[in-house]
This record gives sequence, structure tokens and C-alpha cells, in this order.
Amino acid sequence: VQLQASGGGLVQAGDSLRLSCAASGRTFRRGFMGWFRRAPGKEREFAAAITWIAGDTYYADSVKGRFTISRDNAKNTVYLQMNSLKPEDTAVYYCAATLGYGDYASGAAYDYWGLGTLVTVSS
Repeated sequence: VQLQASGGGLVQAGDSLRLSCAASGRTFRRGFMGWFRRAPGKEREFAAAITWIAGDTYYADSVKGRFTISRDNAKNTVYLQMNSLKPEDTAVYYCAATLGYGDYASGAAYDYWGLGTLVTVSS
């Protein structure tokens, strides 16, 4: 299984970006896909997650109302639409996948990880 994240870049505060994560090697029909991020000098943190089947979504308080996670099952791809970006959103963003239904906010629950894509938000 490979997860390929893309869409990162350098933007100004208030701008938007859409990240994509394409999964290959298997078709996911259960479990979660999640987005995590690691800011410079900080621990990795949960950002958002979505279930493949029902499309239930979950967000960290820090991104709720600004980020939207969605999926395209036919393309085996998950997206993270990020609006009203802030300098504190600057981080490497990682997508991750699991076939289980554990704690979606814990990185330990995920079996597969992408390499990450850098998002830099200037003030």
C-alpha cells in the first residue's frame, strides 16, 4: 500500500489550499483515512479523519470550521480543503490509513502513512 500526498505549498495567511492523498495497492472499503501534521519543533498532531464507508468526519478543534476532509471512493483518494489558513497551520501534512476503527485521532491506530507534503503559511 502506498499513500501519495500532494498539494502543499507556500501561501499567505487567509489563503486556501487543497491537499490530496491517493492510495494505491489496495482498495479501502472500511476504516479511516486521516490527516496529521507536524509543525517545526512540535509533535505530530491529528488534524482530520474520515471513514471510507459512511464518510463520517472528525476534526481537531484547531482546524474545525476551516478545514474540510472528503473522499472519492472511486479514485481511492482523500482530500483536505484548508481555508482561512493561519501561520500556525505551517507544518508537514501526512495522510494515513487504517482498516480498523480505533482511535482516529491517534497515530498509533493507523497502518499506512504517506511521506507528507509541506504547507507554509506566511503572515
